Amino acid sequence: MTTELIDSRTQVLLVDDDPHLRQALSQTLDLAGLKVMSLSEAQGLAGRIEADWPGVVVSDIRMPGVDGLQLLEQLHALDAELPVLLITGHGDVPLAVQAMRAGAYDFLEKPFASDALLDGVRRALALRRLVLDNRSLRLALSDRQQLSTRLVGHSAAMQRLREQIGALAGTRADVLILGETGAGKEVVARALHDLSGRREGPFVAINAGALAESVVESELFGHEPGAFTGAQKRRIGKFEFANGGTLFLDEIESMSLDVQVKLLRLLQERVVERLGGNQLIPLDIRIIAATKEDLRQAADQGRFRADLYYRLNVAPLRIPPLRERGDDVLMLFQHFADEASNRHGLTQHTLQPAQRATLLRHNWPGNVRELQNVAERFALGLELALDGEPGSTASPQGLPVGSGNLSEQVEDFERSLIAAELSRPHNSMRSLAEALGIPRKTLHDKLRKHGLSFAAGDDSEDNR
Repeated sequence: MTTELIDSRTQVLLVDDDPHLRQALSQTLDLAGLKVMSLSEAQGLAGRIEADWPGVVVSDIRMPGVDGLQLLEQLHALDAELPVLLITGHGDVPLAVQAMRAGAYDFLEKPFASDALLDGVRRALALRRLVLDNRSLRLALSDRQQLSTRLVGHSAAMQRLREQIGALAGTRADVLILGETGAGKEVVARALHDLSGRREGPFVAINAGALAESVVESELFGHEPGAFTGAQKRRIGKFEFANGGTLFLDEIESMSLDVQVKLLRLLQERVVERLGGNQLIPLDIRIIAATKEDLRQAADQGRFRADLYYRLNVAPLRIPPLRERGDDVLMLFQHFADEASNRHGLTQHTLQPAQRATLLRHNWPGNVRELQNVAERFALGLELALDGEPGSTASPQGLPVGSGNLSEQVEDFERSLIAAELSRPHNSMRSLAEALGIPRKTLHDKLRKHGLSFAAGDDSEDNR
């Protein structure tokens, strides 16, 4: 028996080792307008059916090798809702009843009329369509919920973006994502991957702008030993590593024209050739490119290949900048602030009207990335202080804002906040923990991390 997958257009798989009965039943189904495929044995059949195959199976019970009951078990291990109709002899009726208890859709007792076969098959096909429609609806609902969680916002622009992602995710089309710095291009790329049939394959993200010109080709396409000075062993490039999945190529506008030529060939032929090698390696890969520039303008200026631009621009997705998303700013801000509060074990804060107005007025040049950083500072109790907006650089507690990166500022502020609370009168660790809004175990850990100590009275109860 061949190992090719069963054609999705096939409606009925008929399995019977009796050639005369198989021919007669095939003719009956064919004359009724049903697309039927007949087989003389069940060996290996389950491996040829995909989980959402839209047809039904009609099988004899008594067959050499894999019999009808074994086939039923194999098919239901693949898809428990796949209808299987069993053909039985008179003496097999108790066995068929047992099979129905195990999940068979129906059984036909020999001899049976053609109308009985057609009626059973048509009912089974109707049930199969209903099952697959329900699966499709559940999957679509799950995808929408997943997208709403990843791409927060009720603005018309975000709703349209989510719809476009939903429409493109299940296709094989390469995608070009257009968006300003910090708008969330990698978030969109990951959503396209995770909602596609490639979700079990690798998602490989690479920033072309961060690669030195001397290593970009080796990094992307790989190389063979001796391809250049220092190439002592074979290297698998990012494109090859992403085989079977998705490669996200950010800042594509920064690639040199020479590398663009190779990328164009890869997109057209779906093969990669390592530097220093002669072998063309077939690729099953989806390319998602992203840019913050106008590639058409770059092509007109000779900085980007026009043929590559047109090859990539088949399915463009534009991420709206935050300044175009209206009240989404407040929803996103609260989302990020709540996440930060939970992560740091702090009490959640509520925005005041003046703070809401400040957020809505701001132009957000850094887009969602900037908003996320501001929301984290707010969750830590720091004053809203945005570039170009009036505001204090001191916390509500009067503690100075530290220097350094965000992580270092978080550490400095946390230590200062705990130290300030330690200076107030507390007769137990329980009281101190409640004042800070964190569990006592968390407080013990943070005191130890920051080299602080609580020395008021006997606190044995809290340490038990």
